[in-house]
Order: sequence, then C-alpha cells, then structure tokens
Amino acid sequence: MMYPYVLIRALRILATAWAAATFVFIVLRLAGDPVAALIPSDLPQDLVDAYRARFGFDRPLWVQYLSYLASIAQGDFGYSIRNNQPALSLFLEKLPATLVLAGASLALAIVFGVLSGVIAALNRNTIIDRLFMTFSVFGFAMPNFFFGILLILLFTLNLRWLPSGGFESWSSLIMPVATLGFAASGSYARMTRSALLEVLNQPYIEMARAKGLASSRVLVVHAMRAITIPLVSLLGFSVGAMITGAVVTEMVFAWPGVGRLLVVSVTERDLAVVQVVVVFSAVAMALSNTLIDIALGFLDPRIGTARRNGQ
Repeated sequence: MMYPYVLIRALRILATAWAAATFVFIVLRLAGDPVAALIPSDLPQDLVDAYRARFGFDRPLWVQYLSYLASIAQGDFGYSIRNNQPALSLFLEKLPATLVLAGASLALAIVFGVLSGVIAALNRNTIIDRLFMTFSVFGFAMPNFFFGILLILLFTLNLRWLPSGGFESWSSLIMPVATLGFAASGSYARMTRSALLEVLNQPYIEMARAKGLASSRVLVVHAMRAITIPLVSLLGFSVGAMITGAVVTEMVFAWPGVGRLLVVSVTERDLAVVQVVVVFSAVAMALSNTLIDIALGFLDPRIGTARRNGQ
C-alpha cells in the first residue's frame, strides 16, 4: 500500500510550510520595525502607536507568531501594509504572470537542452559536441541579470525589435523566457549527453542495432526511454531554479509577477506579502518534488514497489 508513503510526504509538505512561515516570520521581525520604515519620522507618537496597533505589531512577539500561524491555518495571510489589501490577493494577482514565464522557460529549457544533449552525444568528441557543450556551460554559468541586460541592449536599444519590459503583448515574453530558459537548458544538455552516452554502450542497444533496426528507432524507442528517469529527476530541481531565477529575471524585465512583488515587498518591509510569497514558494517546491517522486515510482518499477510496501 502507498498510503503510508503518501501520508509521510503530505506531512513533510506541511512541515515545510511551517518551517518556511516560522523562518520568514523571525527574520523579518529581527530586521527592524516595519512601521518605522513606512511612516514619517516626525509623526506624533499617538498616531505611530495607533498604526502599530492596527496591524498587531504592539502585541508580544510570541502572540503575533501564534496568531499568524492560526490565521494561516484559516487561509488568512494578513494585509499588505503598503496597499491595505489582503496579501494573498496580491500574490494570486501576480501569480499568472509568473506561471506563464516559468512554464514557457521550463519548456524551452527542456526542448533546447535535451536536443543539444542528444546532438552532442551522437557526435561525441567532435567539434559539434564541443560547441554544444560550450554553449551549455555558458548558459549555466551566465548570471541571469547579465544575460538579460545583454538581450535588452541588443534587441531593444540597438535593433528595436522587442520591448524592454512589462507584459503588454506576447513579444514581451521572448527575452525573459530566453533569459530564464537558456540558463536552465545547460543542465538538461549535460545530463542528456552523459546519460545517453552511457545507454548507447549497453548490450541491448547493440542487440537492437544488430537486428537491423533503424538508428532513429533505436534512439527514440530504446535509448531515450532509458534516460527518462534522470531527466525527470532533474525536473524536480528545475522548479527551484525557476523560482529563484524568476526573481532576478522579473526585476530585469519589469515583469509583473511574484518575483518582482517579492523584491518590492522586501524593500518596503511589507511583511504579510513577503511571508505569503515565501510560504507558497516553499510549498510549491516541496509539492513538485513529491510529484516527481511519484512519477519516478511509475517509471521505475523498483521504486514503485518499495513505496507500495511503505519503504
């Protein structure tokens, strides 16, 4: 039965959400008084106290913490100090733009990275192999903000082909997706190349070739199926990379998503918004890893059998 495994994974997701909420709660409050960063320094003390009481900052820290956890359990993440709107509503308002950016970037990374790895593996130790691996290392090592700025200089300032920021049309999506997707494609290219080279030397591949099967059929049906597991495993790590990379990319291109909302909220000491973004990001990473583990159980019978036995 997989029930014990599913229960354990669900408890881990809850523990991750609690740990993220606790961490961000403590760190943000150790950073200073958020009210002092929002109001003029010459404001009368009675107004300062009233403002602090309105958002609950006048209560003891442990009371604020317990109240915060109780509110989260009820789906209430508090109100934005800056906008006086529910923090969860602000997060959900910006979430679609980030999902579009991350989804398109991940698709580009997988397609471009896997194709590059396959081409490099099939042309091992040739100039083509070295060229594709050089580009993969370049994409992995290039900082997102620097590559994004280069694209803006080339395609916006010089060629005037693409808008520099915002999300007013689908053309605005090209440079942010290229920036975020190109950085992630390097990992898929290297993983595909190394895994495919190992598979191509296996006896069953040689047997398939000896039977007269076409090279394309051997590659697609036998070799690519064998490297599915490492690629799916890498997909779990890509979610975290997309979350962190989106923060930088959205700031460079003024993308109206969650990453930009997080940076602005940290700058303005908007605690409720920062907390909801961090908690949901942690839950998203934990949930994605759980789904990847379940998918690996279906792809590899040995993993699936161990989980059905509760191991």
